Parts: sequence; C-alpha cells; structure tokens
Amino acid sequence: MFYQRTIAKKVEVTGIGIHSGKKVTLTLHPAVADFGIQFKRVDIPGAENLKATADTVGATENNTTIGAGKNAVHTVEHLLSVFYGLGINNVYCEIDGPEVPIMDGSAASFVFLLKETGISTLSKSKEFLVVLEPVKVEVDDKWAIIEPSNRLIIDSTIVFAHPVIKTQRKVFEFTCENYINEISRARTFGMLKDVDMLKRKGLAKGGSLDNAIVLDDFKVMNGDGLRFGDEFIRHKILDTLGDISLLGYEIAGKITTYKSGHNLHNLLCRKLLETKGAFQIVQASSLQKETIQAFELPRALAPSFH
Repeated sequence: MFYQRTIAKKVEVTGIGIHSGKKVTLTLHPAVADFGIQFKRVDIPGAENLKATADTVGATENNTTIGAGKNAVHTVEHLLSVFYGLGINNVYCEIDGPEVPIMDGSAASFVFLLKETGISTLSKSKEFLVVLEPVKVEVDDKWAIIEPSNRLIIDSTIVFAHPVIKTQRKVFEFTCENYINEISRARTFGMLKDVDMLKRKGLAKGGSLDNAIVLDDFKVMNGDGLRFGDEFIRHKILDTLGDISLLGYEIAGKITTYKSGHNLHNLLCRKLLETKGAFQIVQASSLQKETIQAFELPRALAPSFH
C-alpha cells in the first residue's frame, strides 16, 4: 500500500503577499484522509471553506486564485506546488488575509517549514490520475498538452525577448527528491518595466528584490544573481506543478507546455476532467513500482505513520 499524507502538527508562518502587499499569517493544520487541500479565510466572518480544485479556480492573471469575489485566496500556486512536491494530500489552511505569503519568491521556505513540521502517513491509500488519451489546449501561440506516461514528466518551454532569458526549455522527471533539489528554490520573476502597469492593476504591491528576480532591459537586478542558470524555466515548472496539483491526485502523465501560464494550466486541467475516457483514477497499489517510487521522500523527510 502507498498511503495518503498530511502534516505532523500545526504550523504557522507570516509574510507579505506579493500582489496585495499585505502582511498575512498562514496556519497549516493536519487533516484526515480524503480531506484534500482546503483554505479558510479566517478574517471574513462565516466564510466558507475553499477546496483547492481545478473547478474552484477563479482569476488566473499573474497568479492562481481559489474562489471568487471577497472570499478568495490568491497566489496559491507555490504552496500547492510544495504539497504536490512532497506528496502531501490533506491540509487545512487558515489564512487571515487575501493572499498566501510569497516568502522569498520560491517554494524553498515552505519546504523548510514542512521539513521542520514533519509529514505523517494516513491509513488510506493514495489514488493516481492516470492519463489514457492526449488532451491539448491552445490560446493564440501558447499551448499545453497532457498525454500518457507511467510517471509525471513536465517538458516546458518559455520564450522571452530578453537577453538573459531568451528561449529556455527543461524536461523535468518528477520525484520528490528532484523537486526539492531542482525546482523548489527557483524564484518568480518579472520585468522592471512592467511594475508600474501591474501596480495600476492592483498587482505586485508587495514585490521586491527580496521575493522575486527583477530584470531591467539588459540584466538581473538582484545583487546575488541567479540560483540556477535556467532559474526562469525551473520556476515555470514549479508553477505548473502547483496548478496541475488542482486535479486532486498524484498524476501519471506527461505534460508539455509552450509559453504557458496559470490560465493555460487551468484550462488543461478542466479539459482533461471533462474529456470522457481521457483518464482513470486508480489505487496506487495497482500501478508499476517506478510510478509510486517517484513519491518516496528523502530520509530527512521520511513520514511518521498515524
């Protein structure tokens, strides 16, 4: 058997929302099997829980938002990416503001937090979403496709008319260990010239060199430079993992994206779920060993059993 996971104990973190600029406290609680990832706006009296699924995604401009209107939680993708990256299926997330804290712009702070908190194994088997037929979405010259594979692979390409980024492509074979080492430390990025436009839209109010890679017309402005030569495409994969985790299961399939973003990822998830015969949900125990092995945690993160 290969079991569902939650966190070992309650943990709290406070930080700034990159778009709202507001200080926010996020409290994560252990949850029972099949609870999924649910958010609760504790600053809104009587707010309903928001389950993180592809169907509950509202806005997708510059971030992924769960819910709509006042009862919404913005910029959930980095946190969701970590939950998927560590094979954590069930967490109750209380938040006292509109947006998940951005931390350093990557997922590394959340990985460290969960490593310190601990991961627990629940007494119910994981289920996998196994892709059976290719499904593709296109918007203008951007596209994304998901097709059969015995493990999760992300083949991502980005194209930017900037001398530091240009065209970058990376093929990432998912394992928990690969996620921690290759993806989790990659930071979000943006162009200095876009900052004023984003702020007029009510975005990027909390953005700074402490929580994003910022580029002027020619170079990276951060004094410490890049963490990886291809940090930009690695962050795109980080975002993709967070967005496709909204399918609600561990995934056996290959995802190929070209110039994708949060909107395209969500369209792909929705189309897959709506396409009869394109996938099936199976017990982990019925899958090949190598499919399941991808979710083995490094010894330092090995879960306790509850």
